[in-house]
Amino acid sequence: MDRSVPSAQELLAIALDVARDAAATAYRMRVEGVSVAATKSTVTDVVTAADRAVERQVLDALHRRRPGDAVLGEEYGTGDTGPVGPGGVRWIIDPIDGTVNYLYGLPYSAVSLAAEVDGVVVAGVVRNVNTGEEWTATAGGGAWRDGVRLRCSGETDLGQALVGTGFGYDAGRRAHQARVVAGLIAHVRDIRRLGAAALDLCLVAEGRLDAYFEKGLAAWDLAAGGLVAAEAGVRVSGLDGRPPGPDLVVAAPAALFAPLHDRLAALDAAGGP
Repeated sequence: MDRSVPSAQELLAIALDVARDAAATAYRMRVEGVSVAATKSTVTDVVTAADRAVERQVLDALHRRRPGDAVLGEEYGTGDTGPVGPGGVRWIIDPIDGTVNYLYGLPYSAVSLAAEVDGVVVAGVVRNVNTGEEWTATAGGGAWRDGVRLRCSGETDLGQALVGTGFGYDAGRRAHQARVVAGLIAHVRDIRRLGAAALDLCLVAEGRLDAYFEKGLAAWDLAAGGLVAAEAGVRVSGLDGRPPGPDLVVAAPAALFAPLHDRLAALDAAGGP
């Protein structure tokens, strides 16, 4: 078996095939009817049978195509995949980002699949389960939707920025996040909470949101959408130069990043539970 390091484009081609099939399965299962299969962190943090079925489908498809690769998924973790060695590939899967939207039939959920080489995300796809909209990116190759290269918003005034965010499931965290939003909303055009981080990041990539922030994102929430945003000219970071991650993700064009960052820092957006 050839274990040479594949190119980002080769990995993206695999990701596209796998994500499209996975999104089709998710859509079919939603039409047939879904119900809660389990809960995770709280009773409102739900898992549907479709989350599990879609992730298992993705795992099986990746194993057939790239049997030596590692995988990190939201529902099954690392499963039975091996460790990532030098030059190794790790796939990062969110089978249905926006599960509550999916459960309620709201058209804002997605399959997110990214490929990481030596700890760096090099290819990613986010596909809206409901609409078929599809965002892709490769490291250094730009971000794209439907054959159009994406560039983020040119807005320079935070007061005119439409900003996306999200909330966790823990009641204490939600209360803290609500205080942050209350402190921010008078300083921006408005705030949107759409319920799927990967899609939020893609909307920032094409300027349908000017910026986005959220505390509590996991790798599978961030990997593919974060690459799409970054390749569209968005700065994706944590506070005070830290990398983006569970403490906080701030995604904004260069002109908006500093004022949004500083406002969020003053509001202790990375704090709380």
